[in-house]
Amino acid sequence: MSSMKEGNILEVKDLRVQFPVHGGVFLGKIADIKAVDGVSFEIKDGETLGLVGESGCGKSTVGKAIINILKFSSPDVQITGEVLMKTGDGVIDLLKLKRNEIREYRGLIQMIFQDPYSSLNARLTVGQIVMEPLIYHTKMNKKERLERVAWLLEKVGLQAEQSKRYPHEFSGGQRQRIGIARALATNPKLIIADEPVSALDVSIQAQVINLMQSLQNDFELSILFIAHDLSVVEHISSRIAVMYLGNIFELGNGADVYHHPIHPYSKALLSAVPLPDPDRRNKERIILKGDVPTPLRKPSGCGFRTRCPIAKPECANAVPPLEEKSKGHFAACPYVS
Repeated sequence: MSSMKEGNILEVKDLRVQFPVHGGVFLGKIADIKAVDGVSFEIKDGETLGLVGESGCGKSTVGKAIINILKFSSPDVQITGEVLMKTGDGVIDLLKLKRNEIREYRGLIQMIFQDPYSSLNARLTVGQIVMEPLIYHTKMNKKERLERVAWLLEKVGLQAEQSKRYPHEFSGGQRQRIGIARALATNPKLIIADEPVSALDVSIQAQVINLMQSLQNDFELSILFIAHDLSVVEHISSRIAVMYLGNIFELGNGADVYHHPIHPYSKALLSAVPLPDPDRRNKERIILKGDVPTPLRKPSGCGFRTRCPIAKPECANAVPPLEEKSKGHFAACPYVS
C-alpha cells in the first residue's frame, strides 16, 4: 500500500493526461494533446490549495482527473501518475480504481462545477438534487435524508421550503449554493471546486467565497480551488499553485505567491489583476510577447520559454523541475531566486 506524508489528505504525483487527436480519411489517431504534463502537489488536512492559470492551461483537467471522472467520460484519454488519498481504509490511489470500486469512496471527495446553470438537472427538484448523493452513498432512510436536505439548504443560505422548487426558479448565485449543498451532502473530506464563481456576478462572487470559507470550518474540509483569477484565489487559499500549459510553474504560501511572485509567468499573471488605485493602474502591467502555444505543439523544454523575458537557449533542453527558492516557495526556473 502506498504511503503519504503525515498531515496530508491528498498527494498528486507526476500526473499526466493526454487526449488523442483523430483526423484523416479514416479518423485515425494523428497526435496527442498533453493537457497535463507531469503535475505534482499535495493538499494538507483542512487547507485550501488554489490552482490558478489561464484558460486552457489544464487546471480543470487536473480536477477532473483527481475525482476520476475523465476516464469514464472520455474513454480514449490516457492518464498516468498517482493520486493518493487518505481514507478510513488507509491510503488509496484513485487512478487505479475501477468504476465499481470508486463508488465506495465517492462520498469522501466531491466536486463543485463551474456553471450553475448546466450542472443541475432541470427535471429534478432542488430537494431531489441534493438528496441524490445520499441515496447512492449513504445508508440513511427516507426521513433522515429529508432532514439532511433541509439542514443543508439552510446551511448554504437557502430555506428548507425551497426544496420543492426547480433550478430554473433560482438565480445563478442560488443555484451555485444548491451545488455546494449537493457536494456537502455526504460529508466529504475533500472538495474539488472547479471555477465555482467565474460564472457569477462580481457582487455574488464574494458571498459564495465567504460561504465556502465558513462551511470549510464547519465541515472540516480540504479544498482544491481552481480559478483563473489570482485575486479570488488569494482571498480563499492557504497556498497557491500557478499552472501554464500543463505544468506547475510556481507553488507557495498564498500571500507569498500573490504579493511576491518570483516566476516570470506568475509576475505577468499578477500584473493583469485590476487595481483599485488609479495611480497604479497600467504602470506595472507586464505584456508577454507572442501567443500562448497550443498543447498540440508544446515547445520543447520549458513551455513558457517562447514568451519568457529571461529565457536562455538552455531552456529548450529540458522541463525545469520545481525547486525550493525559499522556505515553502517553489518555482520551475533555474534563473530566478
